[in-house]
Amino acid sequence: MGPLMTQNRPKWLEASAELDHVCASEMAAPSPLPSFWTAQSRVRLRTLILLRWLAIIGQVAAVVLVRYGLNVEFPAEWAFVLIAVSVALNVALVATRRSQDLAREWEAAALLAYDAIQLAALLALTGGLQNPFVFLFIAPVAVSATILRPTVTAVLATLTFACVGAISVWRLPLPWPDSSTFEVPELYELGIAAAVLVGLGFTSVYAWRVAAEEERLNIALAAVQAVLAREQTLSALGGLAAAAAHELGTPLATIHLVAKEMARDAAPEDPRAEDLQLLVQQSERCRSILKQLSANREQGDIMTQRAPIRSLLEEIAAPHEGLGAEIVIRVHGDGPLDVRRMPEIVHALGGIVENAVGFANTRVDIEASWSSEQVEIMVLDDGPGFAPAILNRLGEPYLTERDREGVAGGLGLGFFISKTLLERTGGRLDVRNERPPGRGAVVKTVWPRAAIEAPSL
Repeated sequence: MGPLMTQNRPKWLEASAELDHVCASEMAAPSPLPSFWTAQSRVRLRTLILLRWLAIIGQVAAVVLVRYGLNVEFPAEWAFVLIAVSVALNVALVATRRSQDLAREWEAAALLAYDAIQLAALLALTGGLQNPFVFLFIAPVAVSATILRPTVTAVLATLTFACVGAISVWRLPLPWPDSSTFEVPELYELGIAAAVLVGLGFTSVYAWRVAAEEERLNIALAAVQAVLAREQTLSALGGLAAAAAHELGTPLATIHLVAKEMARDAAPEDPRAEDLQLLVQQSERCRSILKQLSANREQGDIMTQRAPIRSLLEEIAAPHEGLGAEIVIRVHGDGPLDVRRMPEIVHALGGIVENAVGFANTRVDIEASWSSEQVEIMVLDDGPGFAPAILNRLGEPYLTERDREGVAGGLGLGFFISKTLLERTGGRLDVRNERPPGRGAVVKTVWPRAAIEAPSL
């Protein structure tokens, strides 16, 4: 199926059409990224400060244990000087900046670069690549991958590996008990350097992918919430209109009655007669409008409470009839079934049917079946079906979907919204292509019967 919710929408979809258009426009022409010097990162200074305090505690514990617990000789004084610099930096940040503020991107990058350089200096005092704590170089790069843009992370990874190369050349011997020396073969040190490089690459790419997926998912879920909020606003406006019609009915009837009496008693030559007659006509028009609002609201309330499943499917399919593909509705099950007319179901299935019509060659089938345990609704078309490369990934936000030839195209946000809305009602969505020799796409939703059936009157 193609991109969901695009055109020929019913009136109840017009509220979300603007949202979908905005989402599509933003994805098609994204705004340029702010400058590295002005952009904010996705982390608060408080988090970076806390991470450094944890590093300081670990470094102090390691130095004290090795120097005074194991009685191993190494330049502990210089190590404490490096740790003191980190303490001073943290204190300065706490004193000069509000910890709840988001760090600017250059600030976060500078702080993480400092962490890598400070760690390199500590390791140079304690054996360089021979020190088993060399794997801690991965931490600043992994943090950068989750909060900074990829180019900044790449620069930080380059700096980190430069530090690895530096401590492989300029280092003091690895501290060892009894003042003895411990040296590992040069080939082994090269292996450690390679392991750190692989770890930096793998961890940073993994962290970046996870952070990017989380951000995309959050944006898509925000779009779902906006659609639901818009639908709820429309429903609330309908209730407000009905309430206004009810409250205005009595005073408007009084105005109409008084105006008629004044018009009847006015002499034909009275200059006010024409105005009074106009007042009567306009009050009658207002009464007609209020009566129509009340009638529509009563009808809407009945539909909102319950509807036979065929009537619900006919309502969903009606806006898409006559657009090039025949829509056939079939229902069968154990006895009659009235379902709750939930806006989520109407909105989601409406988008799915719209896509089926848009990509069908001649026909779209909407089939509903039910048993005592579950209700199933399937939408089938005889179009090209989904591209095999994306079939197993449908439902992910912003995944591109098929075009007329089954090639990827579109945003995929609409399908994500439909899937999320249906799952909110307790449904489970299954998407597949027809098995050969058949062709076309099949979108099936299954609910527990209790989740969709309307309560008995």
